[in-house]
Order: sequence, then structure tokens, then C-alpha cells
Amino acid sequence: MSLGTPGATLDAENAENFEEMEKQFAVKAVQHMQTYWSILEKVRGSTLRLTKMDDDILEHFKKDFPEFDPAATIDENKMKSKQGKEQWRNFINQYEKKIEDFNYGTMLRSNPKFEYGEKETIFAMRMQFYAIEIARNRTGLNDWIFEAAQKENS
Repeated sequence: MSLGTPGATLDAENAENFEEMEKQFAVKAVQHMQTYWSILEKVRGSTLRLTKMDDDILEHFKKDFPEFDPAATIDENKMKSKQGKEQWRNFINQYEKKIEDFNYGTMLRSNPKFEYGEKETIFAMRMQFYAIEIARNRTGLNDWIFEAAQKENS
């Protein structure tokens, strides 16, 4: 499969739909989702560090999104509106040279009270995932996953 001239940038807005590439993105997103859930079953979210920059990401997230409530259900329409996309793009792009795979697609639970599921999961960029999940973890909103797994294994 050829994606064009080596070293050229891919214009996502005008690119053809590469089915194999989409499958690879989907597989990676699902693997990331399963790995994260597995970690939350073994470690309390409130003690987990997702990156070396968790403190900086959380501080930046709170500054740029002061109205965000980590316990609330994410309004996907607001998040993906023209204004929401612009606000998130400005946030995400600041991590281009700081966080590996900062703009990869991943799965994000719309509400911390639920497991990943068809209606409870949205597609997001990796930095959106980090910012939101760090906020949830720091407030203990994901600790129930660890507690439920411990009960199940007892």
C-alpha cells in the first residue's frame, strides 16, 4: 500500500479512505482501551500516573477547561463542535513535541461511572484521553474499577 511520496505529509481532509489504515488505527485504539482498563483493575486510578507530565497536563487542562467536571458525562456534541474542536486543538497541539502519540485516536468513556461500552464510549485524541483520565484519576473517580476487580478476585 502506498500513501504517496515518502516524507510527504498526509492531508487528512483530502486523503482517500484507506481501509487497511483505518483497521490498524481501530486495532490500536481497542488495544489501548483494553490495556488501560486492565491497569485500572490492578491499580487504583488515584495512585496511577499516565505520563511523566501528569501534573503539568492536569494544571493546563484545568486552566484551559475550567468548567470541565470530571464526574459528569461528556457532551460529545459540545466537544466536537467547531468551538470545541478549536479549543481542544489549541490544547492538544501544545504537546506535539512533549508526548508521544499525542494526537493518536483512542477510546474514552463518556462518564467515569461506566465501563467501556458502545453507548458509553467516544472516539477522542490521546491528549483528550490523558487530560480527562488524569482529572478523573486524581479525584478518585476510577477507583471503583480496582475495588470491583478486587472483590471479583476474592
